Amino acid sequence: MERLRLALRLKRWYKSVSCIKHYMSKQQPAPVYLNLFRIRFPVGAVTSIAHRVSGVLLFLALPFFVYLLDLSLRGPDGFAAVIDWFDVRLVRLGSIIIAWSLLHHLFSGVRFLFIDLEAGVQLSQARITAWLVNIAALAATLVYAWCVL
Repeated sequence: MERLRLALRLKRWYKSVSCIKHYMSKQQPAPVYLNLFRIRFPVGAVTSIAHRVSGVLLFLALPFFVYLLDLSLRGPDGFAAVIDWFDVRLVRLGSIIIAWSLLHHLFSGVRFLFIDLEAGVQLSQARITAWLVNIAALAATLVYAWCVL
């Protein structure tokens, strides 16, 4: 009886090993290099990805702006220190990036709210509103940059 169990166990093991050998002998396709810069995303996908990126940028910038608000509310010296911060070109550039982030997130969020209300769901309308969001955010950011610089 014990020999029969051992024989059955060996038979199952041999079957599994031969199955693995058969699988390993097949030619496997090489992994494909996925170049994201060669893929042409639709404008709605670009808007959606930019909405997420702008949300992350706003979240990461929040502690810095809370610190600046706290510093500016401490008194006239703190307010002057915040004004001095914005005399630095790098801080101005950062504020332009955050302004784009805020404006794009706002416009894109309004677009997504309308889509949730099932307004502008058709493909042609969705493309047009995606282009409008991207262009409006860029135009408003350029106006802000012109005022800041």
